[in-house]
Amino acid sequence: MNSQTKTNKRILALDILRGVTIAGMIMVNNPGTWGHIYAPLRHAEWNGLTPTDLVFPFFMFIMGISTYISLKKYNFEFSHAAAMKILKRTIIIFLIGLAIGWFSRFCYYWAGSHEGLSFGEQLWASVWTFDRIRILGVMQRLALCYGATAIIALTMKHRHIPYLIATLLVGYFILLMCGNGFAYNETNILSIVDRAILTPAHMYKDNGIDPEGLLSTIPSIAHVLLGFCVGRMMLDSNRAESREALLDSHLIKLFLVGAILTFAGFLLSYGCPINKKIWSPTFVLTTCGLASSFLALLIWIIDVKGYKKWCTFFEAFGVNPLFMYVLGGVLSILFGSISFPWGDGSISIHGFLYKIVLMPIFGETGGSLAYALLFVAINWCIGYQLYKRKIYIKI
Repeated sequence: MNSQTKTNKRILALDILRGVTIAGMIMVNNPGTWGHIYAPLRHAEWNGLTPTDLVFPFFMFIMGISTYISLKKYNFEFSHAAAMKILKRTIIIFLIGLAIGWFSRFCYYWAGSHEGLSFGEQLWASVWTFDRIRILGVMQRLALCYGATAIIALTMKHRHIPYLIATLLVGYFILLMCGNGFAYNETNILSIVDRAILTPAHMYKDNGIDPEGLLSTIPSIAHVLLGFCVGRMMLDSNRAESREALLDSHLIKLFLVGAILTFAGFLLSYGCPINKKIWSPTFVLTTCGLASSFLALLIWIIDVKGYKKWCTFFEAFGVNPLFMYVLGGVLSILFGSISFPWGDGSISIHGFLYKIVLMPIFGETGGSLAYALLFVAINWCIGYQLYKRKIYIKI
């Protein structure tokens, strides 16, 4: 197959869905104020599903498809070079997640009021926050799930992976049922394990539940493996087909998988609630199903019908996804911690934009949404410059 044919068979919708999820993750993480969040941008309190609960699992689903594409060049054969590349990338992504957490604590502590401390004491107190830094998080989960999926893909026959996914999800459900896993408190087995191994000082504070905790990584790996299997189903074809026939084949497969997984997730939710914070098996099925259907819709709009003009905004996020997510995290910390004199006191960049500029115009809730959209636009301006210059930062 020549390079032109390969280029022609590239599916733009994959980049766009990646971009949609990254832009969505940045938006839901940065409201003007957590006290007044636009309703669709709230996470479900415990059981249930909101639009906001879809962005992270959608990205993990796409990560599974991307893992299939990236490992294809190794012909899915385990080698020292492949293993080292996977290990290196896993460690780098994990450490970036830790670094963002440390940077947040450093900036906010440094920006706080510390009367009686010398410059050196304040600097040391700002730097040494490792006794209370959160060990797990979004980037760390991505790292662990990528690493596990990639190793499994290179060491296991692909036709056996669906059985592994079923085993992981069923086993996790049994664990939840036996360990009070649907309780939103510290008696939950997930909380008990996290507090015993990570300790409370290094966990997210939410009724003792860390949404990116240790045990809930098990179904998250199954989640990415599902994306990998969908990628294999879509792209594992050596037949010489026209682009139109190939896209039609993608659409049918994706819609079928999407419908089956979504219905299975909702039907089983009567016995196993859909819950993001514990990453319940039905949450995996439902969100992977919806992601598959949404991808099929985007392929139909973008790659079949050719409506591509609106894509540029999301493509700028999609071609550098992890970099853009990290950029959003760093800018959010800087906007919240950098202050300047205002009136009788001082105000942060975040506070100025929300309280002084946007809230008087749009109100508390409307201003909170406007700030989130403005923040996404600021990130896009940087991402677009990279996209325009064809600068792709691989993490």
